[in-house]
Amino acid sequence: MTQDIIKKISYLKSVIQEHDHCYYVLDDPQISDHEYDSLLRELKNIEDSNPELITPDSPTQRVGGSPISEFNQIQHNKPMLSLGNAFGINELEAFNKRINDTLDVNDVEFNAELKFDGLAVTILYENGLMKYAATRGDGNVGEDVTHNIKTIKTIPLKLYGDNHPRTFEVRGEVLMDKNDFKELNEYQISLGQKTFANPRNAAAGSLRQLDPKITAKRKLKFYAYSLGQVDQDLELTNHTDILKYIHNSGIPISSYSQRVVGINQMQHFYEDILKKRNDLPFDIDGIVYKVNSIKNQENLGYVSKAPRWAIAYKFPAEEAETVVNDINVQVGRTGVITPVARLQPVFVSGVTVTNATLHNEDEMLRKDIRIGDSVIVRRAGDVVPEIVRVIKEKRPSNAKVFEMPQYCPICNSQVIRIDGEAAQRCTGQLKCEAQAKQAISHYVSRKAMNIEGLGAKIIDHFFEKGLIKNISDIYHLDYEEIQKMEGFGERSAENLKEAIESSKKTTLAKFIYALGIRNVGEATSKDIVKKLGTLDNVMKASIDDFLEINDVGPVVAQSLHQFFQEDENKAIINNIVEFGVKWEDQAQNVSNDQKLNQQTFVVTGTLENFSRDEIKELIENNGGKVSGSVSKKTSYVIIGDNPGSKADKAAELGVKVINEKQLMELLNE
Repeated sequence: MTQDIIKKISYLKSVIQEHDHCYYVLDDPQISDHEYDSLLRELKNIEDSNPELITPDSPTQRVGGSPISEFNQIQHNKPMLSLGNAFGINELEAFNKRINDTLDVNDVEFNAELKFDGLAVTILYENGLMKYAATRGDGNVGEDVTHNIKTIKTIPLKLYGDNHPRTFEVRGEVLMDKNDFKELNEYQISLGQKTFANPRNAAAGSLRQLDPKITAKRKLKFYAYSLGQVDQDLELTNHTDILKYIHNSGIPISSYSQRVVGINQMQHFYEDILKKRNDLPFDIDGIVYKVNSIKNQENLGYVSKAPRWAIAYKFPAEEAETVVNDINVQVGRTGVITPVARLQPVFVSGVTVTNATLHNEDEMLRKDIRIGDSVIVRRAGDVVPEIVRVIKEKRPSNAKVFEMPQYCPICNSQVIRIDGEAAQRCTGQLKCEAQAKQAISHYVSRKAMNIEGLGAKIIDHFFEKGLIKNISDIYHLDYEEIQKMEGFGERSAENLKEAIESSKKTTLAKFIYALGIRNVGEATSKDIVKKLGTLDNVMKASIDDFLEINDVGPVVAQSLHQFFQEDENKAIINNIVEFGVKWEDQAQNVSNDQKLNQQTFVVTGTLENFSRDEIKELIENNGGKVSGSVSKKTSYVIIGDNPGSKADKAAELGVKVINEKQLMELLNE
């Protein structure tokens, strides 16, 4: 009897999957909704009577989980890279010429596809079954959203067809159609709840729900645009064929892609889609061009966090007319005083815009922007609102010129303008609450001290309660008082305490970066440590000492010297050290830095003992370099589980392949 039941379940699952594929992917339903519901109900009834036979790929399990308490993190097997941008035909022509010159061809073939305005997601299948799904995150680590991805019916729980690779990772975009977005906001209004700004925000908010039942009610869609990790050679020679393979596996792809050759065809496709943009069911913000040949992609390789063989050709920013109701200033993390126009609300590129940065006093005066002016507003890169120009023929007689303040509106410290800079700055530094709040947000960020649980709203709340005034106050918080605060309890206060305690063991480079010194980023912080070794040396260094550091010029040297000469900054740093923040001094790095002697490493596959950031830091701290692509100049390729094509490329080029253990042996020699 059990075998008959198993066969019946298998049959129903197969039939329902087939109809899901026809309905959601092919848009070609083969049966009525009533017949489909009857099949699903029959399967559910059998599973309810035989719960031990329920499997993760069953259609009944799309919304079967309980709400989760938090999102777990997932390390990507291959980084999810961003794209370079082109904002005009000249930049697109330059990209096309660079590709042709590098490959030494007249006109390379591209695959042209839509640049969706949604949320990038990766989905991993093992043996044809969905294992997990994650957001892009920072490109290396994303959030586990498997419970919500399963609610999107266009995404199969089991790949369509047979003979798929054991490991098959698909990447694409989660988005919401314009009509579904409108319906969702109308529903939110009927409940008296906050509406979403645009379809992208709605999709992102829906995908990050802790309760999958809420996500299931939101009409999300998914379109795949590439593969991630695949553990076998699919013998596909171009990107167009990869998309077809993905589609044949039951995963939706966009129907708006085509092959183009030469700048004329590239521009024609762009202009054609631009005309259709407003009539499309979803939002897009440009066209993506990818070199079609996989071999050519591998030859072109990568630069920083983007492929050399692809580019996003962005659409012109949409513009709208509005009125400047007022102008005031904001104080940034480094004390920059930025004038901001407060606008009469206007809808631009899917977002209601109420503010626009005026950048600095010079820019405001150049455009002659006054309070009361009618202006044209656009979202630069479809992100940051800015004023394009003033409609001077509509200027009222009482339009008022705004004057920059001489004193900081937050701490009343003097505002000065440094020679050679367009910006004006508050001199209050860490005693200025606006700077202190943002300095703390930077200090606790992932790439700095990596303290989870201290977001901007909580920092604001702690300031209001008088619990913190500067970054050193993080290390002597009153946790009994925190437990009494709204949104906190014993467990959440203890989690925050543990996060702060675990952050105390760090590196000097991360600590210097965390201090938020103007013009000093991650790379500069590492170079400082390599040269000076200890915090004491850094704090005592002269401008000339800083100028001897790689890529440090007069402006950065002045910022560093000025920061470490301030008595208040020195007192805060000393307090932090006394509270137990520590690292291993690297004064011995004169010899250590040469262990890997400027050798270049490529990392591929899932590592056992290191995250990608950790092994990159280890290599760089010992004088090596990390690249994203394998070439003849690569010294070693470090492989983990499921290494992918980079290991094959290494074998082809004769590059030595090692594992984590062998890397440690290199360092210990």
